[in-house]
Amino acid sequence: MELDDRLVHARAVQIAADLGIADLLREGPLSSDEIAAATSSDPDACHRMLRMLATRGLFVETEPRTFGLTARGAPLRSDHPYTVRCALRMNGAVVPLVIGGVEHSLRTGRPTFPAVLGEDFHAYLEHSPEHADLFDTAMAELTRLMLPALLAVYDFTGHVVDVGGGTGALLRGLLRATSGTSGVVFDVPRLAERAREAVRLDGLTDRCTVVSGDFFTEVPSGGDLYVLKWILHNWPDERAERILRRCRRAMTGDARLLVIESVLPADPTETGHPDPTTMDVSMLVVQGGRERTEAQYTELLAAAGFRLERVIPTSSPHSVLEARPV
Repeated sequence: MELDDRLVHARAVQIAADLGIADLLREGPLSSDEIAAATSSDPDACHRMLRMLATRGLFVETEPRTFGLTARGAPLRSDHPYTVRCALRMNGAVVPLVIGGVEHSLRTGRPTFPAVLGEDFHAYLEHSPEHADLFDTAMAELTRLMLPALLAVYDFTGHVVDVGGGTGALLRGLLRATSGTSGVVFDVPRLAERAREAVRLDGLTDRCTVVSGDFFTEVPSGGDLYVLKWILHNWPDERAERILRRCRRAMTGDARLLVIESVLPADPTETGHPDPTTMDVSMLVVQGGRERTEAQYTELLAAAGFRLERVIPTSSPHSVLEARPV
């Protein structure tokens, strides 16, 4: 029953994020009736949901039927420096699309998303601008959360090619933090357009260029560091190997490849929080991808012409896997 409770709590947090309740509480507590009116919600139902989320530490009932925002709930605000609001909204948008068909993945080993919607996740985003914007912003939010942990363990000095770099949140963060770094954000045209504007707004056009393309076909050459952040886990082995081979073809012998992913422990009982085995199943259901152990990454990299040299843990759930061409 505890697992069932967690499902209810998770969905309630997603709904709270979607309704912008934390933004309403930015200036201080409000009554549940005021929150209900601002969010077009039923007053009694709104009170009951807020009361439940208060038991999870996200809100606090400062007086009867009046709620404020806690430090734990603050990242639900849109303007919080480590906001996760869009990440939660994205999860809330995607999960209902596929949850009823999840058994398809169990029975076939294939993703449920295309079975339900008739196309893969990335094709869906191309003509679903609202969900695409949520996804892009969510990835940027999560990247900002993880960036300090990366900077604490690795020297990113050099010319960085961020393969599948989205709107450039990672590379822009690296450039702001490291004076000796320049780079290229590489992604599909939809994301490249957004990345160019973000680079311009950050005043980084002298150190950062944006190139559009398909990493299954070709990757920009000339980098010292090639970064694949949260890319390989999206894809089954044969597709992930193809991406790696395109990186290998673009790289000189002294360039390095950095794969930034969660690494499954060899002993599944050693998983921490968040549990990568949960993300492993999620990647199967949505995109047919998977999380991998160090041994699996070693084998995958070797098949594409790389040698895994070291795995560097970070204070985040993600590790940096450093590889070199062989």
